[in-house]
Amino acid sequence: MSEIHETIEKAQEGEHEPGFNRRIALVIAILALFLSFSETLGKSAQTEAISANVESSNLWAFFQAKTVRMTVVRTAAEEMKIVAASASDPAVKTAMDQQIDAWQKTAARYDSEPETHEGRKELTERAKEAEEGRDLAMARYHHYELSSAAFQIGIVLASAAVITGMVALAWFAGALGVVGVVLLALGLFAPHAVPFLAAM
Repeated sequence: MSEIHETIEKAQEGEHEPGFNRRIALVIAILALFLSFSETLGKSAQTEAISANVESSNLWAFFQAKTVRMTVVRTAAEEMKIVAASASDPAVKTAMDQQIDAWQKTAARYDSEPETHEGRKELTERAKEAEEGRDLAMARYHHYELSSAAFQIGIVLASAAVITGMVALAWFAGALGVVGVVLLALGLFAPHAVPFLAAM
């Protein structure tokens, strides 16, 4: 970014200086380079956010299915407990008690299954992790979008400086380039540092 400032300082020496347009063209090229970085990172962050959102939705749907199954099995076990209490045949009562025990174990497995990470508790943790990933990617995406906007406006102003010969436009374009680089860096390294941007 120091090259941009050097170019602008040299341009201030005289708007009719022969190298003015070349220097502004260099500023435009640098801004366009950073614009390509922010656009690429923005698309990547957007894709990551969409993928994490789909994963989170799938995990919550799986959680709901497990909850329905667990409720059905627990209800069947409770109903059979009532029937088993009134059973007079010991063999039938034993068979019912075994089925009740099997259903209770199944319901417990639906609630928590650490081996496969597919119990309700594990699914909740996985879904929340996916949501955190989605939120991080969206925070980055917003920074990259604002960064791209700063670079695009800077390119337009630098182009106008070539046409009009106004040095002030070149300075403003350089300042927007600096803002764009700051937003790009925040998106890469500290997307939650500015709460306003992260909440967009």
